[in-house]
Amino acid sequence: MNLAEFEITKAAQFDAAHFLPAGPEDSLYRRMHGHSFKVEATVRGKAEGPVGWVSDLAGLDAALRTVAAELDHGLLNDKPGLESPTLERLCVYFAEKLRPEFPGLCQIIVSRPTIGEACSLKL
Repeated sequence: MNLAEFEITKAAQFDAAHFLPAGPEDSLYRRMHGHSFKVEATVRGKAEGPVGWVSDLAGLDAALRTVAAELDHGLLNDKPGLESPTLERLCVYFAEKLRPEFPGLCQIIVSRPTIGEACSLKL
């Protein structure tokens, strides 16, 4: 059984405002607006160690919620790396924050469920 690779996933939510500083002058995206976001982080690996897991789900949950809390009820544009806060850049932001603690991180999905939009970063 130790040869099998597994993927574990945790999700968190946050609400934030943003605007896109570039694009056509009359674009709605240039105006400040807000969204409810969902972020999912997936870690891949073998079920190892005395417990027999890929990673501690509680640890992944805590780390993911910590990063989401940094963005919650704020202006995304104010965060370094998110000056133009697209879904793609949000994926990279979460990946950069989580990868040091979770080297098996293999995917980040950031979505706006209420409007049916999502972006996936495969690592």
